[in-house]
Amino acid sequence: MDAKGRVHKYGNNVDTDVIIPARHLNTQDHKELASHCMEDIDAAFISKVKPGDIMVAGENFGCGSSREHAPIAIKASGISCVIATTFARIFYRNAINIGLPILECPQASQKIDDGDEVEIDFGTGTITNITKNETYQALPFPDFIKNIISKGGLLNSIK
Repeated sequence: MDAKGRVHKYGNNVDTDVIIPARHLNTQDHKELASHCMEDIDAAFISKVKPGDIMVAGENFGCGSSREHAPIAIKASGISCVIATTFARIFYRNAINIGLPILECPQASQKIDDGDEVEIDFGTGTITNITKNETYQALPFPDFIKNIISKGGLLNSIK
């Protein structure tokens, strides 16, 4: 359940309207949502993201509306984990519900730069910045959240 990839870094208060603009909410198709992920804040994101990459941001990531489309678009784009200083609570829950790992770690959020290569051990909460040879400590997921993520989301974990 670990992750390793290149970082795409964003700032504070990245809201759900930026993650997936409202004009694209007329579909539930995950690939279609992914094709528009982050386009209003980073038009090149979808052409440069690779499976396993990691998104890093500042405070209050996922603020705004409670749409589930935002974490779905991020996960479907290939992002394996989002690290931020803090998350909007509804985004946090929506991400876990769909099996998108997210970690709160202010130190990692501050020190990791765009393009750094990062590895995450979800079991321990250890975030290793391979590029800078630094480690940061996030709280590891409790077992029930590990189970939800490993099964690909809440509904799959219940089945």
